[in-house]
This record gives sequence, structure tokens and C-alpha cells, in this order.
Amino acid sequence: MAGASTVSLPELRSLLTSGRARLFDVRSREEAAAGTIPGAVNIPVSELESALQMEPAAFQALYRAEKPKQEDENLVFFCQMGKRGFQATQLARRLGYTGARNYAGAYKEWFEKEG
Repeated sequence: MAGASTVSLPELRSLLTSGRARLFDVRSREEAAAGTIPGAVNIPVSELESALQMEPAAFQALYRAEKPKQEDENLVFFCQMGKRGFQATQLARRLGYTGARNYAGAYKEWFEKEG
């Protein structure tokens, strides 16, 4: 995955500072509870397909966040090392979320450079 479908750390910082990105941590609840990128919504990759197909009210109730819209830009998915984030981005794109992007550096890079 290259180009617009991937996000680098400097770009992610800029998007977050300007409020132009929504972050989704697709690691397990246990992994996310141990530390995540501030503002991220935790949706384990195993739940992502059903989550993105839920009614907005059900999504809000379960994840305590507004459900993303298919046309939203900069829906950034990440995991610990990059693989699950990549899978999540591919899945979201297949479901019509054209703004789905993968933070390839993942939480590992964030923690090392920002943590």
C-alpha cells in the first residue's frame, strides 16, 4: 500500500493537530488498554467488518464514538506493528470507506517517538 492510502508519522501528527483525522486502534482491547494513541477508538480487527456495517446508534452505543461515514477522509487505522492496520484499511475500503488509510508505523513507532 503506497501513496494516499498510507500515513507517515509526520503526516499523522499534522492531521491530528488540525483535527482532520479519525483514529481507529484495531488491536485487541487488552493491547489498547495498555496504551494507545490519544483520541483513538478501539475496534479490534475481528469486529471491524460488523462494526462498519452497524447502524450509527448501535455503533455509538458500543464504541462510544460517532460511526464514520463512507465519504469521510483520513480514517486512519493502526495496530501494533502494521499488519492488522493494513488488513483493516483494506477491509474498510472494500466496504466503501474511500478515506481509509493505514498508519504503517503503527503504535510501535508512535510509542518510540511520541510515547
